[in-house]
Amino acid sequence: MLRRLQFIILITLMLGAFPERVEASSAMGSPDSLSWLRRTIRGFSKIDTTYIEPQHYEFSAMLQMTHAYDVYQLKSSSGQAITFAPSPTVKFGPYFGWRWAFAGYTFDLKNLSIGRKAPKQEIDLSFYASQVGVDLFYRRTGSDYKIRNVHLSPDTNEDFLEDREFDGLSVGITGFNLYYIFNHQRFSYPAAFAQSTRQKRSVGSWMAGLGYTRNSLEFDYQKLQHMIAAYSTTPAAQLDSGLMFNSVKYYDYCLSGGYAYNWVFMKNWLLGASLSIGLGYKHTIGDVQSERRFRLNNFSFDGIARLGLVYNDNTWYAGASAIFHGYTYRKSRFSSNNAFGSLNIYVGYNFLLKKKYRNKQ
Repeated sequence: MLRRLQFIILITLMLGAFPERVEASSAMGSPDSLSWLRRTIRGFSKIDTTYIEPQHYEFSAMLQMTHAYDVYQLKSSSGQAITFAPSPTVKFGPYFGWRWAFAGYTFDLKNLSIGRKAPKQEIDLSFYASQVGVDLFYRRTGSDYKIRNVHLSPDTNEDFLEDREFDGLSVGITGFNLYYIFNHQRFSYPAAFAQSTRQKRSVGSWMAGLGYTRNSLEFDYQKLQHMIAAYSTTPAAQLDSGLMFNSVKYYDYCLSGGYAYNWVFMKNWLLGASLSIGLGYKHTIGDVQSERRFRLNNFSFDGIARLGLVYNDNTWYAGASAIFHGYTYRKSRFSSNNAFGSLNIYVGYNFLLKKKYRNKQ
């Protein structure tokens, strides 16, 4: 049975990870130095409680279903374009949280068979504090793509290729996105996407960030050409030389800016959305038929969008969230577009009040 292991670590309140009181000793330094360090660390999670309600509980248990997708398009300078996408995966599993950390184990509900050729691997890590956030991702898509759309020539009909399985494509994506939230004292990113705080009033915030992505692409163009010849009912079109490559690696360095808004449209209900547009510098290395290696250096725009709907009454919470990544690589002879993301549906329960809230009750 093929099982997927997926960890999501959500650091939401750095304040919760540090004790309210630190005992000083001569071995650890002076009380003044510890006080300065404590104030500096707590500053990352300083919030206005008029707008944000912090987490009241020590532990949380959650069930989550994740729907993941991936789309990849290759396009040559002559206008030939091929779009690949695997069948969407659906995963389900339990999660358990303690203060600022969540870990879970999920199962792929569709592909539970034994001995699949190239199983997918997905690891997503997200760290959230009031001021900053980090997304880390590692994805290996396997080789179960299908051809979704083809355009090779205006004189040929390529409908026979659509929705056919093609195991000659394999994609790997590794990278991170780091972003800073300016209005962090009133706007809570975790309230919409980590369920660890609760937004009490509608508010928005500008964001700025940077990122790095390494994208590797293995493409058997000869296998695709054989499929075109085998299934074509008209004279088979020939692939343009821009699509005749075996492997390409992209290195993307990106600076981004965007805006996020949390709309509290009803008590305990929140609709959050954010959009970041990045200007990325792409350094690309690959193999093509006409020359041993080619190198492309260019700038293009990337995008990250998030959408979340949450009900949270501090004890129970439920909702859905989605994240979309889009990357483009363009040059005169060759270009590619890649979009991937996930939709999460979850329900959870917080328990064991923190000491300071037990005292209040």
